[in-house]
Amino acid sequence: MKPNLNRKRIAIVIAGAAVVTAGTVGAARALSADDDTQERPIPASDLDQASQAALVETGGGKVTGTEIDDEESKYEVEVTLDDGTQVDVQLDEDFQVVGTEGDDDSHSDD
Repeated sequence: MKPNLNRKRIAIVIAGAAVVTAGTVGAARALSADDDTQERPIPASDLDQASQAALVETGGGKVTGTEIDDEESKYEVEVTLDDGTQVDVQLDEDFQVVGTEGDDDSHSDD
């Protein structure tokens, strides 16, 4: 075999391995980043209690979203009121209200 041909094959194999490695590392980083920012809904076993506590706090409405272990509380329940405004109710692990946040981004801690 010609030495020049072997060098080309080696260069192609090394370049291919580098591309595969870079793609694998990039995919792993993307997946791990998604895990850190992905919202998780409240599990069914806790959903009824969290929803009831939030609806009592808002005086009614409809639960339109939930999240567990967000940056502000153990549970977050989004309630859409009859007038269309949304209120996020923050609850602790005992389903006690620790704060609310409305559409106008005002905060009130109870």
